Amino acid sequence: MNILVTGGAGFIASHIVDAHIKRGHKVAVIDNLVTGFRKNLNKKAKFYKADIRDLETLRKIFKKEQPQIINHHAAIAEVVKSLRDPLPTIEVNVQGTINLLLCGGESGIKKFIFSSTGGAIYGEPKNIPADETTTTTPLSPYGLSKLLGEESIKFYTRHYRFKYLIFRYPNVYGPRQNPKGEAGVVAIFGALMKKGKSPTIFGDGTKTRDYVYVDDVIRANILALTKGDNATINLGWGKEVQDQEIFGTIAKATKFKTAPSYLPHRNGEVLRIALDAQKANETIGWKPKVTLKNGIKKTIQLL
Repeated sequence: MNILVTGGAGFIASHIVDAHIKRGHKVAVIDNLVTGFRKNLNKKAKFYKADIRDLETLRKIFKKEQPQIINHHAAIAEVVKSLRDPLPTIEVNVQGTINLLLCGGESGIKKFIFSSTGGAIYGEPKNIPADETTTTTPLSPYGLSKLLGEESIKFYTRHYRFKYLIFRYPNVYGPRQNPKGEAGVVAIFGALMKKGKSPTIFGDGTKTRDYVYVDDVIRANILALTKGDNATINLGWGKEVQDQEIFGTIAKATKFKTAPSYLPHRNGEVLRIALDAQKANETIGWKPKVTLKNGIKKTIQLL
């Protein structure tokens, strides 16, 4: 199968590229290397250094590669930055997604797999864990951009008649996560603590997220090749994990003894979220497997 992966030099998508190639698929990668790294690229994948906002370049790539599947992970995924300067996030996450949908429709793709966000798209839901029927009320331009991306997918798949599967991701962590980015608390905290430095918690430590190890997310994307047509699906454990618990688990794994620093909560960040993934189990047969303790241990070993 010919698969095009966007953002394939980044954290999650580079692992997905590896998994596809391991299974014998032909994979092409598009990445502008702004947040991705060449070291993450699989040598057996065809690599194009390109920006998904450049429609004409994308058309040339699609003409050459003739993908059957688009697995779209390229995005600006920074909540605070999107509040400060929303246009780049909207341009990449919405215009870029529409460009890929246009190219996919024109070239006759079979399916469009999209990495959306469950952490930012629901806002502050009344009921936690949130399921896919929860009202989408994003608190940041980043969350809004992913919601607009989802709606664009539904529009263009109706127009061009190819299938889609939208994944609403939780907080994904694991090897290759950038410890110098805005997101990625496990990598950020782990890298600092391994150096003997105290990380900063924004808020009082009670902010919650739903954490899933990257291997479980890879498995969902593999299942998506043959299952889950025209669906929007949460991934997650359905369990809230506080920032303080994340700090404590990483501190234990790194034998770090110092207390964290605290700064005020940042605007646009959700205070509490966890995702109900029952639909994922029913639709594609997916459940998370790697526990937080084991996932953090694996991550810390490779930082």
